Amino acid sequence: MSSSRLAGKRLILAVTGSIAAYKAVGLLRLLTQQGAEVQVVMTESSTRFVAPLTFEVLSGSPVTCDLFSSHQDMKHLSLPEQADLMLVAPCTANTLAKLALGLADNVLGTMALTLQCPMVICPAMDGEMWLHPTVQAHAKTLKDRGATIVEPEKGELASGQWGHGRLATEENILATLQGILQPRRDWRGERVLISAGPTQEPIDPVRFLSNGSSGKMGYAMAEAVAARGAEVVLVSGPTHLVCPQDVTRVAVVTADEMLQALTARFDWATTLIMAAAVGDFRAQKPYSHKMKKEQWNGDALPLERTPDILLALSAQRTHQRMIGFAAETEDLIEHGQIKLQRKQLDMLIANQVGGEHSAFGNDSNEVIVLTSNAAPYPIPRAPKRHLAETLLDCIKNLSTSSKSQHSVPSSTT
Repeated sequence: MSSSRLAGKRLILAVTGSIAAYKAVGLLRLLTQQGAEVQVVMTESSTRFVAPLTFEVLSGSPVTCDLFSSHQDMKHLSLPEQADLMLVAPCTANTLAKLALGLADNVLGTMALTLQCPMVICPAMDGEMWLHPTVQAHAKTLKDRGATIVEPEKGELASGQWGHGRLATEENILATLQGILQPRRDWRGERVLISAGPTQEPIDPVRFLSNGSSGKMGYAMAEAVAARGAEVVLVSGPTHLVCPQDVTRVAVVTADEMLQALTARFDWATTLIMAAAVGDFRAQKPYSHKMKKEQWNGDALPLERTPDILLALSAQRTHQRMIGFAAETEDLIEHGQIKLQRKQLDMLIANQVGGEHSAFGNDSNEVIVLTSNAAPYPIPRAPKRHLAETLLDCIKNLSTSSKSQHSVPSSTT
């Protein structure tokens, strides 16, 4: 990891009362190793999980815990005035609500109201709290005001349940901070059209054919390329993910709807990144009413192929770079190269689905990048947001003509 991109930056690390508060210790060490000057702020409940002395020793500065004692040297005003960024990690559902509503009943809430620098919020919570409509509404409110939300990840939670609530990885958080404080603008002037998520093909009004795609890779690509200066339109199948900042989202459901949305914007785009997992089959004649179990006589459901979106767009291309994703269970390189040539793509990104490390639903992934004039280029497992940055570097190396004249880089930043 580079130690220079955060060098000299003044950060506020706000820790709230989550069981994940212990992870803020490792995060603090990482930030200081990157050269940042970190002032730690703790809510009263967070001190029940980690002693303030731990953060004081590691940061080399006194920890601010109490609103009233901070009045003595006005830290609730002076720290936000001096900071380049405030990072709230972990952020509980309670603190998320307070920040969204502008409540100032503790030192963190007071600082947030005087803050003039960017705020990055990293939620962490148990059970299904993150997906609750109220929590999602609070996250959207803060995002609309300019805060950056680093979504929690799916995995085993403190309760032993499996759910969407784990604090984002240090790598994801660090990449977000670096992107805000020292943004790369090498995609400025580009118009990027991205597809993400699954499609759903109806069987009847309540049932459909679909797949396990979460949309996380496509959303990570959209967030990363927008942060690097591109205009971005994200055509998304059904997903619970929050639309990244500065990205225009177009919601679709079926493969036909996705094809129409992409076709309508294809001439506008300079780059197409087809990260969606489009279903290959649909019912020939969906039922207009819900089929009862008693009505089914055991006959097979007649299926037909859905449109091949990449193939259709490839036939229409004029100036666009075209990047495809391939989800495979075996022979990634062989199957990927066939798709690369058949669909006349500039690059194909092959990833494994199925099993414990499936690309579907996971917060991390490993891929193999294929182009027509270079050896397969494997990228080891990394958080999808970090992987997105590496893939953008690879794509940037491609020619804007229909056939790439550049090889994939041998190293990435």
